[in-house]
Amino acid sequence: MLGPLLRFLSACGGAWQTSPAPNAPASPADSSAEGHDGLLWWRDLARCAAGDLSAALVQANQVLEDQCRLHSAPPLGTVLALFDGHAGNRAARFACDHFVPNLRDAASGPRGVTEDAIRGAFAATEGAFIAEVARQFETQPDVATVGSCCLVGVVHDRTLFVANLGDSRAVLGKKVGRGNGQIVAEQLSSEHNANMEDVRQELMAEHPDDPQIVALKHGVWRVKGIIQVSRSLGDAYLKDTKFNTELIKPKFRVSEPFSRPIMSADPSIVSRSLQPSDCFVIFASDGLWEHLSNQEAVEIVHNNQRAVRSHTSFSSYPNVVHVYNSY
Repeated sequence: MLGPLLRFLSACGGAWQTSPAPNAPASPADSSAEGHDGLLWWRDLARCAAGDLSAALVQANQVLEDQCRLHSAPPLGTVLALFDGHAGNRAARFACDHFVPNLRDAASGPRGVTEDAIRGAFAATEGAFIAEVARQFETQPDVATVGSCCLVGVVHDRTLFVANLGDSRAVLGKKVGRGNGQIVAEQLSSEHNANMEDVRQELMAEHPDDPQIVALKHGVWRVKGIIQVSRSLGDAYLKDTKFNTELIKPKFRVSEPFSRPIMSADPSIVSRSLQPSDCFVIFASDGLWEHLSNQEAVEIVHNNQRAVRSHTSFSSYPNVVHVYNSY
């Protein structure tokens, strides 16, 4: 798989709104900038406000559950949003369609793009999706068990914001030392996975009356023995007991009633001023990090960069690697 990945890393930027189907044919106008290799799809794109953007996608499941959205225009700046769906694609597709408009609304005040505005966009997207679940639950109960991890990067006025729900990860590659220097990895995002001790401790502190808030199942720690991530968009059955009924599949049901949401949709958010030594950021869902360390990933990008340019660039690779690249 790394061969196609390295080919994709030479692609260049643009404005891309949603993840296309991996088997969709390239149009004659841009066939030279698009390719397929088995389940891998990649495409070169035009420049965006933050620089260049490339996109590629690997389909990991029979139904494509992941989505990616790029918005690059004033007043938001450049927004790259990655949605890693689970139990179906409806939550990821909903977030892909609604997050950027919600961020635009949340950032419409005099302060513009801030951590509070980004948090507000997450809350608005979550609220609208849960409302959609409520409308459809009686006839389509499976919608209550669909969810999505969400990883969002925003470049606004030379500030990089990274917001995360779930177990996707953003890793910065930056140079240290003089001259060509050494490339080092710095993880920007916090992950919400019950396999991590601090996440289990957080869950137990939030649910002191529930000794089974996390359970080891088949060698993997899971929230209520069901799901690994502790924060997500959707997963209504673990946020409101009215969706935890016999209408949903038995494997999703929580045996005891609960009075507070088991999962959260509150993202972890960090911000930093971009520095000349900041070279690129890799946005990746958990599939990549199961095979590569942070340092290994940034060295792949660094050692296979295209011709050096003076502007920043964005690249994305949904489900396997998503790269914000500033070469």
